[in-house]
Amino acid sequence: MSKLRAAARSRRGLQPGAGGARRAAARGGEDASPRKGMLPPVSAQQSAYHLFSHPAETEAFRKNLLTWYDKCKRDLPWRKLAASESDTNRRAYAVWVSEIMLQQTQVATVIDYYNRWMQKWPTLQALAKASLEEVNELWAGLGYYSRGKRLQEAAQKVVSELAGQMPGTAEELQKLLPGVGRYTAGAIASISYGQATGVVDGNVIRVLCRVRCIGADASSLAVTDRLWYLANALVDPARPGDFNQAMMELGATVCTPRAPLCTACPVKQHCRARCRVENELQSASKRLLGEAAPRCPQVPDVEECAAGAAGNCSLCLPATEPWDSSLGVANFPRRAAKKQPRAERTATCVLQRRGPRGESEYLIVQRPGSGLLAGLWEFPSLPSGPGLKEKQQREALLGHVQAWTGEAVARGCLQRVGEVVHIFSHIHQTYVVYSLLLGGDEKTALGRRDEALARPASRWVTQAEFQKSAVSTAMKKVWKACERQSCEGRGPAKLQEGGTARNGTAVSSRCPAPPSTPETGRGGGLPCMR
Repeated sequence: MSKLRAAARSRRGLQPGAGGARRAAARGGEDASPRKGMLPPVSAQQSAYHLFSHPAETEAFRKNLLTWYDKCKRDLPWRKLAASESDTNRRAYAVWVSEIMLQQTQVATVIDYYNRWMQKWPTLQALAKASLEEVNELWAGLGYYSRGKRLQEAAQKVVSELAGQMPGTAEELQKLLPGVGRYTAGAIASISYGQATGVVDGNVIRVLCRVRCIGADASSLAVTDRLWYLANALVDPARPGDFNQAMMELGATVCTPRAPLCTACPVKQHCRARCRVENELQSASKRLLGEAAPRCPQVPDVEECAAGAAGNCSLCLPATEPWDSSLGVANFPRRAAKKQPRAERTATCVLQRRGPRGESEYLIVQRPGSGLLAGLWEFPSLPSGPGLKEKQQREALLGHVQAWTGEAVARGCLQRVGEVVHIFSHIHQTYVVYSLLLGGDEKTALGRRDEALARPASRWVTQAEFQKSAVSTAMKKVWKACERQSCEGRGPAKLQEGGTARNGTAVSSRCPAPPSTPETGRGGGLPCMR
């Protein structure tokens, strides 16, 4: 990697010693001057406690962390690519894809998606040629679907406007590529180009807040600014990419949100939160024995924030949320209370027909190109207003379905399957699921429906085609709910002569009970969807 870093520096016209200058520039630039709305800079009293102000401690922190990382890092596909790819452009692309996928998503979930993505689109140029539909199909199930769209749009911009060359610095990456923020730009630049710039993500926030006892709201502008200052001050200029990955690895595997493994932490001797826990335990023990408790040794010898003790520190735990001994180091970081997701209800219909070759087909329609789940496919769905009664909901969904089918559908044909709950980041969504089997004269009805549905935003798909389509996890849950019902023999009520179902619901004779076939295994009801 040292040769790769040297080549990267040469490519950008940087000298081996330029990293320190860049880091100093970062500290003296954006991070050093308060922005509008920020709290005042920390005082001299605060600096010694909440910052790394001694070069010897900074160097020891870097050495201990990187030694641990070299021995304990996880074997991840994007790390292999970054270490083996000699072309800086391809290396930056590989890192970029991983960083976008890892946003708000666990590593274990990302690995398979990443491998399939890089196999299908190994270069920027290959991704730029892909359609949004292809991107959505591969991304389906990974969540936060706008990430894939922005990634493709940025790749197209690099190819069409930047001659296929990735921007070479964190500043240029953030400025020129849509969807690339400060963290992603720093990760790409440090790992791919060897630029000595820090990164701040959820894992890094947790590590920094604990090692320096930063207890103020970590999402506030003032604290975020201070954390970036710390990250830029700590990053190892000789191995910036490895250092940043080591910080994230530490937060993900050792310094976890709950039940952190403090005894296995390579930087525990630098952790003020751990020192505070030990001091409290020692004090409690000595009090039982009637002795004076010794202080936890630290380098430098700083025991507490003087300004915080006086109630004047903007980085310490707020007086309204004092130290909780039961939490230990997990007192840090503190965040503002999460806003509860709003509750929404949506009526969804799994509309089924017999296809031209006798197999079952299902109608899916495409969502709008912007907003939640933009451009993905779903079963015909209709938001339900608050307080809407079951009968009103059914009537509204029936009208919606009839608009798609182009023909009248009897009320009794619409069968309730149940409810499916899916939690988005800001929405608690309940899908009220119905099923509907279209009948009538197969040839003529099929022709009418195909004519009515011959539009880009809808299509009939088989079960296999549905699973390969760009559908959300929520719609796959809906599918499973309907599949369970149909295979358990609880499909639409079987019709009897005289236009009444076994449950007594009056229905039109236009909603027939399909004959028993090898696919259904029984008379009536939806065919088994497996």
